[in-house]
Amino acid sequence: MSELDDERSIFLQGEPPLDLTLSDAELQRTRERITDFIADTVEAAGADGAVLGLSGGIDSTTTAYLAVEALGTDGLHGLLMPSEVNDPETMSDAERVAEDLGIEYDVIEIQPIAETFFDRYPEAADDRMAAGNVYVRTRAVLNYFVANHENRIVLGTGNRSEAMTGYFTKYGDQAVDCNPIGNLYKMQVRQLATHLGVPHDLVMQTPTAGMWVGQTDEEEMGVDYDTLDGILALHVDGPLSVAATVRALDVTADQIHRVVELVEGSEHKRSMPPAPSRE
Repeated sequence: MSELDDERSIFLQGEPPLDLTLSDAELQRTRERITDFIADTVEAAGADGAVLGLSGGIDSTTTAYLAVEALGTDGLHGLLMPSEVNDPETMSDAERVAEDLGIEYDVIEIQPIAETFFDRYPEAADDRMAAGNVYVRTRAVLNYFVANHENRIVLGTGNRSEAMTGYFTKYGDQAVDCNPIGNLYKMQVRQLATHLGVPHDLVMQTPTAGMWVGQTDEEEMGVDYDTLDGILALHVDGPLSVAATVRALDVTADQIHRVVELVEGSEHKRSMPPAPSRE
């Protein structure tokens, strides 16, 4: 594990059930592998750079730092796309990231766009999940609108923990060209962010998708990220049985079943839309 003092801990709930942090050498190799991946993806697409939606959260912030390292400041165009349900402080953090990195960025208010959908189909306007997904999918459209105009690719911000549990909006925040941090568990994203020099208050910010006022990732999933990461690593990705995972992590069987339910219930999000088999 990389040396971190108590004030710079990346663990969300004290000592985690399973320490998934990387060694210093692994961190450096991960950093180089991801920046090479971003540069190679842009080059293979014949693109002039990348577009990235900036939320102020740890995933988009870490991706932004890596993208600037891979492409330079001119290679990344940031988009801040607030709605009325977003915390103004979070949007301020997103602007702070863009300014700290010295990248071009635009602020596009999406509430008027979303209201057009709500006005056209008012029956669903009060449906919190449906309306929240409108915000996410509107941002995806704007990402590609700008990217197409500027001959850029769209960078995703999804990590492994979210991808495996389906914690993303279909054709929304995963409507992207690539996911640079897609192989990292959430704990490892926080560690890599610290390694990159991301301010610690951003590293430890409460994760939220910003879909409605007061929404948090962990409350919606029903499990905290450090516990989720351990269960994914040992039971879903790994070979341990439920009983062995309970003993190894000191978690409950119900917590494990909850994670498995999230993984199995979101399989459709990780697959191409199905079609009937050919005769």
